[in-house]
Amino acid sequence: MIDAKEIITLLKVKGKYLYHREGQTLEFKEQFNLAGLADYFKDFAAFANNRGGYLVFGVTDSPRVAAGLSAKSLEAFNKIDPEKISGYLLEIFSSSISWEQSVVPMSGKHFGVFKIEVAATKPIIAKKDEGRDQTIRNGEIYYRYGGRTQKILSAELENIISKRIERTNRDWINLVKEIGPGGPKEAFILKSDKQVSSNSRGTFVIDGDLVNKLKFVKEGHFTEKKGATSLKLVGDVVPVDTVEVEKVVKQNLLKEYPYSATELAREVVKRVGGVGINAVWAAISENNMKNNTDYSAFNFRNRKQQETFEKTAKAPSGLPSLYNGAALEFLVKLLSL
Repeated sequence: MIDAKEIITLLKVKGKYLYHREGQTLEFKEQFNLAGLADYFKDFAAFANNRGGYLVFGVTDSPRVAAGLSAKSLEAFNKIDPEKISGYLLEIFSSSISWEQSVVPMSGKHFGVFKIEVAATKPIIAKKDEGRDQTIRNGEIYYRYGGRTQKILSAELENIISKRIERTNRDWINLVKEIGPGGPKEAFILKSDKQVSSNSRGTFVIDGDLVNKLKFVKEGHFTEKKGATSLKLVGDVVPVDTVEVEKVVKQNLLKEYPYSATELAREVVKRVGGVGINAVWAAISENNMKNNTDYSAFNFRNRKQQETFEKTAKAPSGLPSLYNGAALEFLVKLLSL
């Protein structure tokens, strides 16, 4: 659900102009026009391939002023059919894009907002050309860089692919652990799609998402319903301890993340002519790189700091981050554009 308070915060003004600039998760548009859907869809895909974000209509360009939607644009925005938009997106892109819309009133004005979620399956790839000038091209992948939407660069694409492979491998490892030490020949599995393996010997493993939905009936008190599926277990159902998934511990943080923030900034300045330290700090902040595990890792000073972060998901104030080579390449490419 779109939080109106969050949108009003994004529309905060300093004097006459907006305080917030466009960034990795925020794009402003002046008016909404159905003829511009291809441009908006391109932003949808770019946000979904990165960290999600907001498309806010009703903000003028150069200077950024919260002018609000015109009556015509507001009417067009309110007439959007979510089912049709979702259908268009499925026709154009390889994976579904989760999104929602809302009209947020502020100071007597109205602002149209699209919220795009991070894609469950990345990368999202264009399947066909779309737009009057082929704004979207078949086979292209779009990504959000700072305040720009553009074709993805190799470093970010490699990172998306690596994470997808890691997630698949992790899922397989967890499944094997659930089978237990007896091995696959001594177990059979009841899965959430109602399939049961043919091997009926040994340990009976139930999918974790399904176990809370099971209902057990006391023997002698069962009334069969026509067409209902049942499974009779002979013997006692005994709970076992959950297999704890091993945590992957970074053995050498400095080897994987060799740059402090200052070292990273100096290296970027060295490689990109005409760019100062302050521009690097701004790029790190605008792209929230300190909290992005693709580029950085917190350098916990002690176990207590790490435990606090694990419980609250909030880093202690002043906790430094270390950065990897992907962060360096990202900043160099971003500030060279």
